[in-house]
Amino acid sequence: MKQALQLSFILFLLFSLSSCGYNKMVELQEAITGQWSQVENSYQRRADLIPNLVNVVKGYADFEKSTLESVVNARAKATSINIDPTNITPEQLEAFQSAQSGLSSALSRLLVVAEQYPDLKANNNFRELQAQLEGTENRIAVERQKFNDTVKEYNTYIKKLPQSLSAGMLGFHEKAYFKAQEGAEKAPEVKF
Repeated sequence: MKQALQLSFILFLLFSLSSCGYNKMVELQEAITGQWSQVENSYQRRADLIPNLVNVVKGYADFEKSTLESVVNARAKATSINIDPTNITPEQLEAFQSAQSGLSSALSRLLVVAEQYPDLKANNNFRELQAQLEGTENRIAVERQKFNDTVKEYNTYIKKLPQSLSAGMLGFHEKAYFKAQEGAEKAPEVKF
């Protein structure tokens, strides 16, 4: 009798967990983790291109050492921030975005200064690296959008009934979105 009761309880528990959407919540949470990896992959691609760009510019341009140092330092800061995709918070995303924004700003300054050197602008290596950086920035935007879409699907799912009744108890909580940096709606001013 006791075994039958235990078996009934286990079957009831399994049925309850399947009807509360547990498996779907796990699937969606894993999709967020996978998509976050794609976001990081795109940022890593940009970070990997930067040393090559800096070296090409160094070889052609004789300008302030501080511009190159700011790019190198910003890259180091941007690559030092790691986020656990299973526990993404708005604060973590803000710190990550701030570091990436600093790198974008340093890169922009480097490219503006580099544009002042006609020999460098004509260099195939420089043009290729510049094109790869532009492509990488597009990839980053696409992957961030996909990440936000994945987070939206997950957040929507755990807020719907009946999942909303069990999600918190099972450890599924709302995830943070990427948000644009303040002032990002204004195009940067580039002066030569």
